[in-house]
Amino acid sequence: MSAGPNLKGFWQAQQLRAPRMKQDNADPFHRNLEEALDVKRKQSSLYAIIPCQWKTGAAIDFTSNDTLSLGATGALRKEFDKEMAALPSDPIGASGSRIVDGNSEYMELVEQEIAAFHGAETSLILASGFEANIAIFSAIPRPGDVIVYDEFVHASMYDGMERTLAVEKIPFKHNDADALRHVLENLVDTNPLIRQGKKCVIIALESVYSMDGDVCPLKELVDVANESLPLRNKAFIVDEAHSAGLMGAKGEGLVSMLGLEKDVAVRVHAVSKAIGVSGAVVMGSQTIRTAIINLARNVIFSTAVSLPVVAGIRASYNLMKRGETRENLANLQRLVHHFHATIINHPSYQRALDASIISIPLFEDWADRDFQTHVIPVWTPNQDHLFLAYHLNLAGFSSFPVEYPVVPKGQGRVRLAFHADNTLEQVEGLVKSVMEWAEEMLRIEEEGLQGEESLPWAARVVFGCLEEGVGVGA
Repeated sequence: MSAGPNLKGFWQAQQLRAPRMKQDNADPFHRNLEEALDVKRKQSSLYAIIPCQWKTGAAIDFTSNDTLSLGATGALRKEFDKEMAALPSDPIGASGSRIVDGNSEYMELVEQEIAAFHGAETSLILASGFEANIAIFSAIPRPGDVIVYDEFVHASMYDGMERTLAVEKIPFKHNDADALRHVLENLVDTNPLIRQGKKCVIIALESVYSMDGDVCPLKELVDVANESLPLRNKAFIVDEAHSAGLMGAKGEGLVSMLGLEKDVAVRVHAVSKAIGVSGAVVMGSQTIRTAIINLARNVIFSTAVSLPVVAGIRASYNLMKRGETRENLANLQRLVHHFHATIINHPSYQRALDASIISIPLFEDWADRDFQTHVIPVWTPNQDHLFLAYHLNLAGFSSFPVEYPVVPKGQGRVRLAFHADNTLEQVEGLVKSVMEWAEEMLRIEEEGLQGEESLPWAARVVFGCLEEGVGVGA
């Protein structure tokens, strides 16, 4: 049996290269780089750009960001083509930075429409969510301000905070309102400028956390901040990458769904996830927009996004505004509900859970939640998430193992992402495959198997194929 191009490509990339380069007397510049990369290869964690199987129909998509399936179904392409057809003479490229030659009436129109859709004063289109967070954290906090952030915020926020002028950066326990209260009260007690309202606390959050799939208790956190900082010297920054297009009546996001537009100073909506294009939109006051344009070096010195990007964003928003994504949203909820119910009722699930073979933290109180997120991480002990990913990929389900440093050490998982065009049968097949793997791991553990026999079937298939083909063994 073939290990499949995805798995072969991945394992081929894990072969050490620096020793061979030393033997070949390669130049020190490249050899030193390969030595750094070999550190990741030894941990089987080197990323590789390999063919995407679900795009060719060779696998079922449970990994991509096309959550509403606007790309897979062709709905967005049709709307995009209409949008571009209405702009026959507009240049494709932006021709310069937004502050020089990169602006256009069309881009400003689209930004105004987006701001109105989300109940914001203004919006600003940028090249990516990562660029947006770099811009925000380098431009918005002022000297003497303090950033308080959820410990699980995205890497782009962490990188942005590396460039901040804020005097201090303090994490608080994930999604814990009491932990936020403790941090804020301590700041008021120990920092006279915060206590006097002369400097501000910037509170950074995500609406839906991308590796855990849980929703931010935003209303609780806003209430805590209002109580702890009565002088209003606070500002919330909420990254809505995984709620944009998915939460709210038409996909307006968590902030709008909760009616907290006036309580959140800055919102970042990555349009590369459910909205199905690329880029990001930063929403806030005119002051926020002006500050980013003038103080964020990565915006000042970057060419503005091109016409097709803006047209794609408008096309997707057209679909949302007309209510044409509502059925997608409803089907997505049905599918996630079905996954929860099916796997929990599997006869081996509780036994696998009790044995710590798998763990799905999102299952706690899932039936009582009004909204189910599309991201479901399946946690495993040790490095077993790699074995689960092999099993799912060999069964024809696109899946992605996540490990440190993307998640904390010892918290490896397989991140499943559901899509509106998945079917109930596909979800049932996914559950069947996950539980087949769990039952195999239970058997290995209960029988005390050792050596090669302790490896699950999929791992032996992958390693065996690679030993024959490229010399990579278990």
